[in-house]
Amino acid sequence: QVQLVESGGGLVQAGGSLRLSCAASGLTFSSHAMGWFRQAPGKEREFVSVINWSGGTTRHADSVKGRFTISRDNEKNTVYLQMTNLKPEDTAVYYCGAADERYVDPMRGNEYAAWGQGTQVTVSS
Repeated sequence: QVQLVESGGGLVQAGGSLRLSCAASGLTFSSHAMGWFRQAPGKEREFVSVINWSGGTTRHADSVKGRFTISRDNEKNTVYLQMTNLKPEDTAVYYCGAADERYVDPMRGNEYAAWGQGTQVTVSS
């Protein structure tokens, strides 16, 4: 079955950086767009970033543009989220998702076929 395993979360001060990783198995990784979403306490899960199957197209939420970068390594079946200049409002559980193959670079949660278990990112002020 499909497995997505996130890692790299933690506690960081405002202005700091973290790099999240998501290792995928049980799917043809290079056939799927991959995305990152996040969910803060008391809030709905929201889109952060998405990358298409080849890595040639990326999209980011306005709140993270210029600070976060999504990338992928199809040889390693891994997608990354480099987060810089972190802010307290970035505090959330971050989830990696594998998109339904019908979608090129989806930004809606219901367009994703599988999810990881999440990794906590906490940014202190």
